[in-house]
Amino acid sequence: MEKKVAIVTGGVAGIGKAITLGLAAEGYLVVVCDVNDERGNALAEEYSGSVVYRNCDVSDEESVKDVVDKVSAEYGRIDVLVNNAGIIRRRTGEEISTADWDLVFRVNVRGAFLFCKHAAEVMKKAGKGRIINVSSVAAKLGDITSAPGYGPSKAAMDGLTKTFARELAALGITVNGVAPHAIETDMSAEWSPERRAAIIDAIPMKKLGQPEDVAAAVLFLASEGAKFITGEIIDVNGGFLMD
Repeated sequence: MEKKVAIVTGGVAGIGKAITLGLAAEGYLVVVCDVNDERGNALAEEYSGSVVYRNCDVSDEESVKDVVDKVSAEYGRIDVLVNNAGIIRRRTGEEISTADWDLVFRVNVRGAFLFCKHAAEVMKKAGKGRIINVSSVAAKLGDITSAPGYGPSKAAMDGLTKTFARELAALGITVNGVAPHAIETDMSAEWSPERRAAIIDAIPMKKLGQPEDVAAAVLFLASEGAKFITGEIIDVNGGFLMD
């Protein structure tokens, strides 16, 4: 298949959907992996020929391996992997249950690891590939929205990004991340009006970002223009954190 192939996890809504549509607009066939069949099938139908939907529990290795194997067998390639699937559980550190903590890490960290592990095997055979992990400013600053499992899980994802970047660099595969903050998504819709106002006030640009802003950074990292960049985490936050 001459058309480039991308896998986007959690790609049916919000940042993931913007990434999916951005890659599709660049001419990729995008395989969207999610558990929301209604949204996934609707997206694939609307963008038939550019988007394919596959139900996948990113925390389950058999489910991940099955998707990677089928994509590889059907299309013969995986050019780009975007690990965007993520969940959040809002509680204080004292209130969060160990079950919720474990679930956040299973989806956010284990899911990214499993897709990196299996997709990299396909990319190695081609001698090239791009892996982009969607992290968060919370990975660098700690929890800022009463979600004690979220920030640590994203910090682990950043460590995972750099580990795979070192391991795969000599094989022609780059591994990078993007770290958004204050993006208009379902997660930010949970904020109270007071919380929303305070967050906007702390951003030098004095506004929230859009999912397309994150997608633009992902598209750059997937492009030839980023071929000499690996192990980097790009901030997408309107100046909230400058590091």
